[in-house]
Amino acid sequence: MPKYMLRVNYTAEGAKGLVRDGGTKRREVAQGAAESVGGRVESFYFAFGDTDAFVVADLPDAASAAAIALTVSASGGATVQTTVLMTPEEVDGAARKSPLYSAPGR
Repeated sequence: MPKYMLRVNYTAEGAKGLVRDGGTKRREVAQGAAESVGGRVESFYFAFGDTDAFVVADLPDAASAAAIALTVSASGGATVQTTVLMTPEEVDGAARKSPLYSAPGR
């Protein structure tokens, strides 16, 4: 199953909810969201810096990842940036492909 990393940033209202309900509640909610589309959360970490939380999830497809990101962002409590993660073996497969391409101006 494809892996996705969701970088979550809480709004002021979302941070108030986090303070009220705690971090484990957010992890439970994330797991429920992933399960509702046929996936699972592999890891969930809060962080200092530009991103408030990192969630790595196994999700069935890009549409499922987009559905979660849209739902979270539409809630107004957080924004989400989603990154597709690839295994080293997937990169090996990509390196073996030879797409036709010519650089601009050539």
